[in-house]
Amino acid sequence: MAIAVGMIETQGFPAVVEAADAMVKAARVTLVGYEKIGTGRVTVIVRGDVSEVQASVAAGVDAARRVNGGEVLSTHIIARPHENLEYVLPISYTEDVEMFRV
Repeated sequence: MAIAVGMIETQGFPAVVEAADAMVKAARVTLVGYEKIGTGRVTVIVRGDVSEVQASVAAGVDAARRVNGGEVLSTHIIARPHENLEYVLPISYTEDVEMFRV
């Protein structure tokens, strides 16, 4: 099973909260974190099976666009990220989210 990474970047925190909620409800993924970039940009990151992450990101984009003023700036899915990325970027499963891992 290839573990993928899915990311959605929004303008504004309410849109990213709505996206994250929709993402974990729509598919068997684990929310591993979020990053505040500045100037209101926020990115939410999920991990899971490739097809589940694809469904999750699609649901998150739809949900974020329904938020009043919500704007999706970018999305991306990495099907099989290199293991080195987990040591450098905030995409790994942490102890805090381990209980939610699928």
